[in-house]
Amino acid sequence: MADTKLFSAVFAGLVALAARVVLIPGAPLGVITTAVQALAGVLLPSATVFLLLLCNDRDVLGPWINAPWLNGLASLIVAVLLMLSGILVVNTLFPAFDVILLLPWLAAALGAMFLGVVAVVLLGHGGGVEHEARQNRATWRMPQLTLLHRPVWSRGRLVGMYALRGYLVVAVLLLIVKAVELGLGR
Repeated sequence: MADTKLFSAVFAGLVALAARVVLIPGAPLGVITTAVQALAGVLLPSATVFLLLLCNDRDVLGPWINAPWLNGLASLIVAVLLMLSGILVVNTLFPAFDVILLLPWLAAALGAMFLGVVAVVLLGHGGGVEHEARQNRATWRMPQLTLLHRPVWSRGRLVGMYALRGYLVVAVLLLIVKAVELGLGR
């Protein structure tokens, strides 16, 4: 019950803050709206990555974790979102930059990743584990949150998370600088 009150208080505070910003006389609402949309575009890939990690946590979802082909599809979607996010950041920071020049390189990278995902899925696990997992789905229940252990990450996943965090920090800071610059009319 205390969590609900805290959530409601924080949510009400954020709504009041947003109303206060909108009611500032002479505030550049177009720049604020564009900056918020660009920020949402930058944050979407990281939220999708964490959702994908959650969908593969056997302690949380048990037999309901993603199948290998679904992980491949989700990885392609995350790659596309990261590319679009990068294009958004480049286009927001450097409006004169011709993004069309990047498209062949991005298409080649996406094609290589697609081939890699297809190879991993085709060379992946046999169907025995999948069949066994499907039989356990009807009776499986998630354990209490207090009984869950912190997941152990491989070095590659850890490096990927730090790279994603670094990208987010740099992209958000650059977008804030650009929004303030546009808001001041420079």
